[in-house]
Amino acid sequence: MTSRVSRERQRDPEDLSYNPVAQILHWVVVALLVTQFTLAWSMPSIGRDTVPETLINLHLSFGALILLIATVRLTWRIIVPPPPPISGLPKWQLLASKWVHRLLYVLLFVIPLLGWLNASYRGFTVKPFGFAKLPALITSRTTATPGSFSWRWTGEVHVVLAYVLLGIVALHVIAALYHHFILRNRTLERMLPGMRVNP
Repeated sequence: MTSRVSRERQRDPEDLSYNPVAQILHWVVVALLVTQFTLAWSMPSIGRDTVPETLINLHLSFGALILLIATVRLTWRIIVPPPPPISGLPKWQLLASKWVHRLLYVLLFVIPLLGWLNASYRGFTVKPFGFAKLPALITSRTTATPGSFSWRWTGEVHVVLAYVLLGIVALHVIAALYHHFILRNRTLERMLPGMRVNP
């Protein structure tokens, strides 16, 4: 691990592409989000007496996996900082890119945590892909004392923020395509495996 990180830090300064680990983690998150939104739109609505079945359990499982991969990705980003941006970009684009990335990271953590909180509130067992059971984050509404604080809102905010995430991802994709096809710089290629991007 240490030697690999050292090699990454000693990479060719003329290469502005993301390192292979960052690229892999990026595209894994993309695949997981596509899967997760497909499950969310396919599974039944969750009501007061809903009993979790296959699609709901898969949604919970992939949510836990996204949380794990997001943690790994953020940790790797801290250990191995991303390459400098393509030269010549205006400051407003660099600032917008920075905040879009920050917001994406925040949502990749907050949305799964809200889903986990809501599952705990509803008394659902969160057991990713049938393996280790995750602990309940809060007391289930079925065992909560009368008049205690309700965590019902977590489900509603979870859904709203999921659509916010979808909008930001769409903006991120549009920006990448704009850089590639309109500005014709190599911003998009920096995240493509096997590509070497020079200043």
